Amino acid sequence: MAPIADHQYSHQQRGFTLVEALIALVILSIGLLGVAKLVTSAVHADDSAYMRGQATELANEMLDTVRANRPAALDGGYALAPAAADCITGPCAPDVLAEDDLYSWQSRLGQALPSGTGTVTITTDANNDEIASVAVTWDDSLAQRAFGTPATPTSMTVTLESVL
Repeated sequence: MAPIADHQYSHQQRGFTLVEALIALVILSIGLLGVAKLVTSAVHADDSAYMRGQATELANEMLDTVRANRPAALDGGYALAPAAADCITGPCAPDVLAEDDLYSWQSRLGQALPSGTGTVTITTDANNDEIASVAVTWDDSLAQRAFGTPATPTSMTVTLESVL
């Protein structure tokens, strides 16, 4: 039996060269940049979904408030300008309570959503049912820009309706 040579491979075939290692590093870096972009897009999508959830919750809250103060809603109290009132320590008339409800709701919208605003409208449908419609609008341009939408302000609106 012939002895096994110590140098079975030629000198050119041992290990990686520096060029091969650098090419592998560049390919790995490009892949990691792609993953980072994907994670960033997912975070922006999550932010947009979170704001939509907040808007829906605040719209539902206002619908409950309008249904609880039906007399003021039917008299147009929720179409008035919002105004702060002290309805906690003493009783308030339904229209004053409606103005206070709008004031505190608009304040929460401004805190929870970027450029958050809201409207309440009461209409009558073909069956003479009173319909309360609550719309919440906010600026979603930061999240939309992550998906390639132009940087102009992008308003998003959630509208909920309920029979009073």
